[in-house]
Formats: sequence, structure tokens, C-alpha cells
Amino acid sequence: MKRLSDDLTVSPQVPLEAIPAIAEAGFKTIMCNRPDQEDPGQPSFDEISAKATQCGLETVFLPVVSGNVQDSDADAFATALANAAKPVFAYCRTGTRCTILWSLASADKMTTPEIVTAAANAGYDMAGLAPRIDARR
Repeated sequence: MKRLSDDLTVSPQVPLEAIPAIAEAGFKTIMCNRPDQEDPGQPSFDEISAKATQCGLETVFLPVVSGNVQDSDADAFATALANAAKPVFAYCRTGTRCTILWSLASADKMTTPEIVTAAANAGYDMAGLAPRIDARR
């Protein structure tokens, strides 16, 4: 788990057995940013959602193809994050896609250096994304 902000923590793929611990840690929403069947053996969003609901969590399914994050995806992420019960636990294959989405979605709330630094502190290098973040202002 890597905390990007007070409202958002990102992670690689969540195993079903980790969902109770996510709820116990105080998260209110799980957001999935990877398409179903991206990798063999990956739990489907329906499986994640069912377990999360049992644990009292809300869920959001916002699948984005790896390596193909569009501005419209970042806009949808911003809307989903704004409307979700917080804090939000978002996951994808490695956490990078979630971080890219958050970085682009945060362009109107934070400076580019603040975004890049927050991502770096969580272990994600978003320096190469800086021109896209700037362009979204």
C-alpha cells in the first residue's frame, strides 16, 4: 500500500483475502483500475466487489488499459474519487496506473512538483508525466 494523499492509497492487485484487512484499516471504498482478465488468475471485479460489500466497503470499477491512460480516464477517475466515500483504496497491476490517473486528475488541485513529489514519496516516478500534468491545467 502506498499513500498518495489523505484520500487515496494505491496498491498492486488486491487478493480477495486482503479485503477484510483493507476494511479494518479504515478504508471506505475500493477502486479497481484494471480490466478483468488482464492477467490469468486475477480475481474478477465481481469477486472483489462481492467480498468488499461483505466487509462494508463501497466499490468502483474504472478499468483502464495499461499503458493507454487517456485524459478522459483521468476525468472519470477525478469524478469517481470526488464522489467516493473516503479514504479510497485503488489498485491495478502494480499501482502505477492508479498513480498516473491520480496525477492527471490532481492537476487542478496541486502543482506539478507537488504531484510528482507525492508520487515519488510513494515509490512512483511521475516526472515523465509532468508535461501532461501541466497541459491539464
